[in-house]
Amino acid sequence: MVDAKKERFGADDLPGVLEGMRHLVVAKGKKVLRFDMKDSPEAEVLEKALLGPSGNLRAPTIKLGKTMLVGFHEEAFGEVFGD
Repeated sequence: MVDAKKERFGADDLPGVLEGMRHLVVAKGKKVLRFDMKDSPEAEVLEKALLGPSGNLRAPTIKLGKTMLVGFHEEAFGEVFGD
């Protein structure tokens, strides 16, 4: 667990943060974006989805096995965590 108030993750940190991830679920408002990391999404697309206005990784961010959830969306969390 990392305290986001003490350790920030920006665009340069994304390759390390995403290392080993196969699936990425990103909640932005009412939309949920899903990425299959085997398809190698473009860095610019990932940055736009994962980074907030401050240029840091959006919260909450949760790694569960090879799946990463970014942002909160109740339905998406239910799918990943099995309600």
